Amino acid sequence: MKLLVVEDETKTSAYLRKGLSEHGFVVDVAADGRRGFDLAVSGAYDAIILDIMLPGLDGWAILRDLRAQGKQTPVIVLTARDAVQDRVAGLSLGADDYLVKPFAFSELLARLHSILRRGPARQPQRLSVGDLEVDLLQHRATRAGRRLDLTAKEFLLLLTLMRREGEVLSRTLIAEQVWDMNFDSDTNVVDVAVRRLRRKVDDPFPDKLIHTVRGIGYVLRPR
Repeated sequence: MKLLVVEDETKTSAYLRKGLSEHGFVVDVAADGRRGFDLAVSGAYDAIILDIMLPGLDGWAILRDLRAQGKQTPVIVLTARDAVQDRVAGLSLGADDYLVKPFAFSELLARLHSILRRGPARQPQRLSVGDLEVDLLQHRATRAGRRLDLTAKEFLLLLTLMRREGEVLSRTLIAEQVWDMNFDSDTNVVDVAVRRLRRKVDDPFPDKLIHTVRGIGYVLRPR
């Protein structure tokens, strides 16, 4: 899943990017309101985490204009403004949730999962291909009932392949989705990551799911 964080405090945005990335999300960050609004309108995000006190364009305006344009991307307002009237204003403008700083990351994560389950951008909670299953809420992958011990990046790589089962994904697309980076043909980061994932997903099992398409990339499909 891809998230947009609109936050002008550098330490807070870095903290959010790190924590959310470790839980399998791809995270874009905007440090001012105008940039945040442009990304929110043009990007395909599963959810937005939005500060209110922003340079350029405040969070209220971003939220109001997003809803006015028909964008129903779930939004969590994350702000130091804790007055009841601010909470009411945020929810009235179309926020899906409202969390006050300072905040516990575990609570933010729980609220994020909650709105993703119920919101317009709702994703399936479980994915399966053959005997391979992924539970997104529990961040758990199993094959033939056996738990797979995956890192955060391996989990995200597996999700990327599973969500587009049967589709050949180029190394460039995988790099963009998993590492949020432009692929450099001189680096083998994608190939190395796929090899590591195969050791856990395929090597212990007779039926192989991750296949190489020479000169293009990779595809996940049962034989």
